Amino acid sequence: PEEKLNLDDSQWEDIHVVTGALKMFFRELPEPLFPYSLFEQFVEAIKIQDNATRIKCIRGLVKKLPRPNYETMKILFEHLQKIAAKESVNLMSTQSLGIVFGPTLLRPEKETGNMAVHMLYQNQIVELMLSEYSKIFGS
Repeated sequence: PEEKLNLDDSQWEDIHVVTGALKMFFRELPEPLFPYSLFEQFVEAIKIQDNATRIKCIRGLVKKLPRPNYETMKILFEHLQKIAAKESVNLMSTQSLGIVFGPTLLRPEKETGNMAVHMLYQNQIVELMLSEYSKIFGS
């Protein structure tokens, strides 16, 4: 049965409730926003030492995404970038947002023993995509 949400309910005025709902939506997708098939490639890209090359590689992977994933990601990251821009007020830096959204948006299909290592890369990927948003999503 489809759940009906009353968005006039006062609970939706709490930003943490909205954030929690957004994270739950992304976590419960049949496949993460970053498709399983590209997970390892994103991890390999974030390991690249040269920053310009790393950004170029991530941009290339983003362009390979299925259209709905790309469009959703572009809007989500644009929004998260606005949140990071108000870090002085909300204390949410690109690094904090990476920690919060990294594991929700991209994860391996099969969890292996190197979860802690994966988590670090997941955070770094989201952080880079926020800090270099215009280079990654720009025309």
